[in-house]
Amino acid sequence: MRKRPHTTRTGIILFLILLLTVVSYFNKRIAKPPDQESTAQIQWAFANQKSEIQVRGSGVIIKTLKDDLKGARHQRFLVQVAQGQTILIAHNIDLAPRIDTIQKGETISFYGVYEWNNKGGDVHWTHHDPKRRHTDGWLKYHGKIYQ
Repeated sequence: MRKRPHTTRTGIILFLILLLTVVSYFNKRIAKPPDQESTAQIQWAFANQKSEIQVRGSGVIIKTLKDDLKGARHQRFLVQVAQGQTILIAHNIDLAPRIDTIQKGETISFYGVYEWNNKGGDVHWTHHDPKRRHTDGWLKYHGKIYQ
């Protein structure tokens, strides 16, 4: 009996090498968020026009706005997070305590969901979810957690 060459095995190996090369190429081409949960995620999401991303960050309050009282009530303020980028924080005060002492120039930390817009984006879900269907968010101001 004559042995057949291992062409089938060689072909499979060559195919797998080609497949891995193609996958590696496209992984480098597709934008991915930073692994760490930080302000870098917000910068990435803004640059790539991405939304519905759970983010953690901090920044300086640059402007307090009037509460949005239509529908679910939200406390609103603008935060400069890094390199001039600003975001709107929309904190649901029907589900979480309002921060009555908030002041321009102070630092605030947050954990919530980023939504892209051309002004820098906004962060919401900075509160607990009473129905337990969503990751709880929070705001931290002067050492106190608001959620």
